[in-house]
Amino acid sequence: MRRLSDFLVLFAGMIALWQGLHWIEGDTVLTSPVATIARLATLMSAGPFWGHVAETGTAFAFAVAISLIGGIGLGTLLGLNRTSAIVSEPILIALYSLPKVTLYPLVLLCFGLGISAKIAFGAMHGMIPVAIFTMKAIMQIKPVYWRTAQALRLTPPQIALTLALPAVLPEVLSGARLGFSLSLLGVLIGEMFASKRGLGFLITNAMGLGDTATIIAVALLISVFAIAANAGLLVLQGAVQR
Repeated sequence: MRRLSDFLVLFAGMIALWQGLHWIEGDTVLTSPVATIARLATLMSAGPFWGHVAETGTAFAFAVAISLIGGIGLGTLLGLNRTSAIVSEPILIALYSLPKVTLYPLVLLCFGLGISAKIAFGAMHGMIPVAIFTMKAIMQIKPVYWRTAQALRLTPPQIALTLALPAVLPEVLSGARLGFSLSLLGVLIGEMFASKRGLGFLITNAMGLGDTATIIAVALLISVFAIAANAGLLVLQGAVQR
């Protein structure tokens, strides 16, 4: 009940701030909450809108899957070998800090203008932080676990599946939360730069038309989805930690 009350207070404060900014700036800059919800309802009642949602959802689902599987696999592989982890850590951090928008023309050359380019761009954003979180967590595992694995003569795959990953599962979920958000960001950026379908394309098209109501409505839909998904992952992480 305490958490629910805190959430309701925060939600009410955000709505009040939104309405206040609307009164200050006007409809040309920021539509009101009521007008935004009405515009979103209008969009959702139109058939073509769900085609854009399906395009973004499909690209995002594949990007997240690649980010999680590839990131956890790479982080585990590097984390099990301390020398490899020490050498690769600065490289991964440098790649993570690189503005990936500068690489999008190269992604388009490799994958074209279809959905594959958006998937690749989303995976580029999400895989590296997942790998870093997993690798760093495995490096912090207590030495007694490794001595036990040596005493039991476990093979590297057995160590990864029965020791390393179960021991660092909460940290892996923390990385998954970050990878989830960044993969969504990557897919949307890809749709905004070069795409003819998707929610990112709708935002870019609305910007060209000066349609502020559509921009805010689509942004609201994306925000609600991201917040709900992140809350679900946070609950899962808390359950795993307990």
